[in-house]
Amino acid sequence: MSASLPSISLMTEAATISPLALFMQADVVVKLVMLGLLFASIWTWAIILSFAAKLSKTKKASDKFEQDFWRTDDIDRFYDLHDRSHLPSAKVFAAGVKEWRRSTKGPAVDREGTRDRLSTAMSAAVAFEVDHLSDRLNVLATVGSVAPFVGLFGTVWGIMRSFTSIAAENNSSLAVVAPGIAEALFATAIGLFAAIPAVVAYNRFSHGINRLEARLNRFADGFYTTLSRELEASR
Repeated sequence: MSASLPSISLMTEAATISPLALFMQADVVVKLVMLGLLFASIWTWAIILSFAAKLSKTKKASDKFEQDFWRTDDIDRFYDLHDRSHLPSAKVFAAGVKEWRRSTKGPAVDREGTRDRLSTAMSAAVAFEVDHLSDRLNVLATVGSVAPFVGLFGTVWGIMRSFTSIAAENNSSLAVVAPGIAEALFATAIGLFAAIPAVVAYNRFSHGINRLEARLNRFADGFYTTLSRELEASR
């Protein structure tokens, strides 16, 4: 009979350090920290999943758009087919065509001025599309940098509560100190759980955005070269 007592004791201790038990036993401040970090973690994963899907979809659509563009023989007709597209490559293409039409509609064409305006218009379109795509990355950066410190605040508060319990009960046994320390460390764990995926995803998505920006710049340069040749041929 006595041999079974340690196992019962261990089961009871294991139950008291479960995540739900730690949350329920925590101080109201630590609870607020945990809830805030849990919300940040859920928000982070929602952004990660949606952003990954968006980047993948944009890449596949850009592949098809650019292949179709370089195969076309009629740029004006191609523009009429894609002028309402929200694809970044299509937006850069549309910016070049609109500037081309504005700059060449008069009887006298300023070729050097047209080249400068084309370059500026498409560069601005690339910058705008990159800013638009990377709009929610700042959330990942914020969570990745702030969440560990919020968790650390919960840790400090939990440890302070443990020392207060020692002073109130005049007892420094592990039974008095352990609950507060466990709650504190749990807050730190939630902070890291929110921060680590955010930092990894931010770095990965930043790399993807940089690659997309380089791709848009290559497309803009190729289209600029095509229009520049048209200017030369119109002399």
